[in-house]
Amino acid sequence: MSLGKTIRLKRVLNDPTNTSVICALDHGMTSPVFLEPLADIRARVTEAVAGGANVLMLSRGMARIAAAELRQTTAVAYMLSASAHPGESPGIAAVAEVEEALRSGADAVVLYVALGTDTEQDMIERLAEVGSACDELGMPFIAEAEWPSAYSGATSELGTDYLLRNVRLCAELGADIIKTNWPGSGEEYARLVAAAAGLPTVLAGGSRITETELLTRQQHAMEAGAVGCSVGRNIFMHERPEAMTRALKRVIVDRWTAEQALEELGAAAAAR
Repeated sequence: MSLGKTIRLKRVLNDPTNTSVICALDHGMTSPVFLEPLADIRARVTEAVAGGANVLMLSRGMARIAAAELRQTTAVAYMLSASAHPGESPGIAAVAEVEEALRSGADAVVLYVALGTDTEQDMIERLAEVGSACDELGMPFIAEAEWPSAYSGATSELGTDYLLRNVRLCAELGADIIKTNWPGSGEEYARLVAAAAGLPTVLAGGSRITETELLTRQQHAMEAGAVGCSVGRNIFMHERPEAMTRALKRVIVDRWTAEQALEELGAAAAAR
């Protein structure tokens, strides 16, 4: 691994815990509708950082707006490509290049990968291109090995086999960190960790779910070998984004149980 990639990964995977609390704030490029909480991107960044997120996924435009709110210890991951539309056959629209992320001070680039659709060949070619460019330029690469639609729970019917293939393909083509969906149980998530062949995996937050479900999934994922999370809507659309981020950090970094994190989350709400 190059020196540049080694140094940047120390910010993406926090020393000394080797964990990552990623808050995804790039939904303005991927959501089929505008999500109102993202109107004040500076506030969302401030809340996430205060709650303990050490990585923020931002577009180039929002990174410029929120730059004053970033901290020295906070990594910024630029969304390199996004789904062109949220339908059953997603495409990819290149919105940035690795060189731009390097120039702009980002510590990682992110690429969404969906398989089993008419655009699969394009996805694989783009994945290989980004993996190669990141290796050449010393930039950590986060690959999102996810369901074909990030805004539909229906694709979970594809099952663990779909995610296993996606995770392994991302590992084969140069990802440094792999973000993937919840397959339904800790045992199944452990299979995804194994398919990643030792590469760090983070659990995707996915569609809006309850606090209990989110934190319970995260606890089971950590027990199965995950190193963290990448959560967007379940943080920035929460009534208390900072507190929700902190609850995830408790489970990921402090290794609290979901029950303990929920208790603190409830106490914070009662104290308001």
